[in-house]
Amino acid sequence: MPKRILAVDDSISVRRLQNLVLSAAGYEVVSAVDGKDGLAQLEKQTVNLILTDINMPNLDGIDFIQAVRASPAHRLTPIIVVSTVSEPARKQQARDAGATGWIIKPFSPEQLLAVVKKVAG
Repeated sequence: MPKRILAVDDSISVRRLQNLVLSAAGYEVVSAVDGKDGLAQLEKQTVNLILTDINMPNLDGIDFIQAVRASPAHRLTPIIVVSTVSEPARKQQARDAGATGWIIKPFSPEQLLAVVKKVAG
């Protein structure tokens, strides 16, 4: 059974790239357009890893991470931030909210796969 990854990003091109790269590597990918949609997806299914952007409409990445961590079902699910944001203060804010790691956009397919394999197996 393939590992399921939730990819949360308001950019359709980023979601498509993540889906293409991860699906080709044997992962099942579920996409969400923002944090609010991401939370709705988590109510429907279990995931092994979450990828999330920071700057999104409706519910940003930091608030999304906090909401995920508040749920007992997802308290231990790894969360990787995938964002253009690279300021140390924002990274610390994400870590404080419960993020496991960080990938800076733009990223290479190899970089994405390496991080996903390391965190989700």
